[in-house]
Amino acid sequence: MDDSQTQHGAGVPDSLERLWTPHRMAYIQGENKPTGPDYDPVGCPFCEMPKLSDEDGLIIARGALVFCVLNLYPYNAGHLMVCPYRHVPDYTDLDEAEMAEFGLFTQRAMRVVRSVSGAQGFNIGMNQGNVAGAGIAGHLHQHVVPRWSGDGNFMPVIGRTRVLPQMLTDTQRLLASAWDSA
Repeated sequence: MDDSQTQHGAGVPDSLERLWTPHRMAYIQGENKPTGPDYDPVGCPFCEMPKLSDEDGLIIARGALVFCVLNLYPYNAGHLMVCPYRHVPDYTDLDEAEMAEFGLFTQRAMRVVRSVSGAQGFNIGMNQGNVAGAGIAGHLHQHVVPRWSGDGNFMPVIGRTRVLPQMLTDTQRLLASAWDSA
């Protein structure tokens, strides 16, 4: 190691390749997260997305009371979220009609992802409140994360990196085009 490496903290060069995921830094730094209190919909991305075109908002489908959108910071390709249009923080805040459409959209999201990607399983869940890990606690959203045998390969364990094989805009077009047939 020469002096310039020591001075700049470069460390010892190794033969490892690097996969850079700079889009994750936006999530880490809180980009697109509301800055006000949870009850305030101003700046809430889940309140803003429906105002955009489907392509710009990465919206897969719109219902009367809920919509389905791609996660901007996905765990796997095809990671969707089902959100009510109404800005409510908790599952118990949904009325009966919202709850029914919320459940139907979750089922349909699973069918669509299975049909276009062959997903073998799903993680489905909601983090209720900041202490439970909700990144945006003020607006209820349910994650629908497709899973495949072997998708937890060496990258997250060794490289602390997730590899997504498709651009979000391509995933949005693929899933939105399959929505009506599922």
